[in-house]
Amino acid sequence: MVGAIARWLGLVFVWITWPLLAAHGWYRQRNWLIKLPVVAFVTLLALLYIYFIWQTQIWTGFNPAYPDVYKFSDRKLSAGQELPAPSGQQAAAGAPKTCQTSAIVDVAADLTDFNVNQNAWISSMVLYKLGLFGMSWDDTPFLDNKASFQRGVNSVVRRTSAELVDTIGRVRGTSGINSDLQKARGNLQFDESSWYFGLHPFGPKTPTPSYYRAAIANLRSFNADLGTCKALFDGRADNLLQFVDHIANDLGSTADILAKRAADHSYGWLDTRADDRFWFAYGQLYATYGILSAAGADFQQVIAERNVGTLWTGTITQLQAALRIQPAIISNGPEDSSFMPSHLATMGFHILRVRSSLVEIRTVLGGR
Repeated sequence: MVGAIARWLGLVFVWITWPLLAAHGWYRQRNWLIKLPVVAFVTLLALLYIYFIWQTQIWTGFNPAYPDVYKFSDRKLSAGQELPAPSGQQAAAGAPKTCQTSAIVDVAADLTDFNVNQNAWISSMVLYKLGLFGMSWDDTPFLDNKASFQRGVNSVVRRTSAELVDTIGRVRGTSGINSDLQKARGNLQFDESSWYFGLHPFGPKTPTPSYYRAAIANLRSFNADLGTCKALFDGRADNLLQFVDHIANDLGSTADILAKRAADHSYGWLDTRADDRFWFAYGQLYATYGILSAAGADFQQVIAERNVGTLWTGTITQLQAALRIQPAIISNGPEDSSFMPSHLATMGFHILRVRSSLVEIRTVLGGR
């Protein structure tokens, strides 16, 4: 048995090293006009891989308690409501009006900034697209956790931008679709994995991060107009109900994906897709925590009138509990295993708890 394993390991070693040995033999026989470009190319490739690996492992700005920074509890008015004039300016003739900006828009813009400015957007990096010897990084246990997490965050921001366009954000005076929010939604819907080049009838594609950076500017532009009362935040109960309903449905879909993976591929630490499933769900909850915390401030009047404050606080607490789960290695073992835990089942449990609370909030909002 030991001999067979040794022979198998020897074959694997030969399979890995023979291309390097063959390349070394070829390289020794070339002149310097060929050697120098080869050295330059290998050096560039090595530097790119160092940068790529660094970006996949360092999570700049990651903070599961990030909503605390916004101090949403200090906001006394719902989004879009006119703010009282500062002391001493009440009698000032023609003083410009100011309105409460949207916490939801702030968080959506900041989450996108976190994805593409504070960190590199992994999914569209050329080395991520090349994979491991042609195999997608998502099909390996290596270097894909951050990319999956970013995509989870982005899925929530995309959902939020759609809700802002369709129901919540409007042009004051006409109730028409706000152009800044419309642009933001279009930019955030752009393909998550596009690099600089690709099939396109009008030439090279613009990379994905540039579209998302444009969306940040669009969102901040809307909030600037909202702050000067030029835009409208339609904070009605039915709009909050629809927003909560769509978030609950998205979480339900993710829970189904986790449950199916846990049931069909319970190989413990050997399931190479468990990590990206887990970190996508984690990113989704990470962004949902911030967005719902912000929605609590933006819709505070509706939440108070419909008496769902306790339910809302409970949902936030459940999200906080889910985000405390950060295993170093993701295992997808059988649920009754005492050796290899089922992190997917655990994450699915937390997602369903949050979803159940959102469904209850939805029921209360729609019952009056």
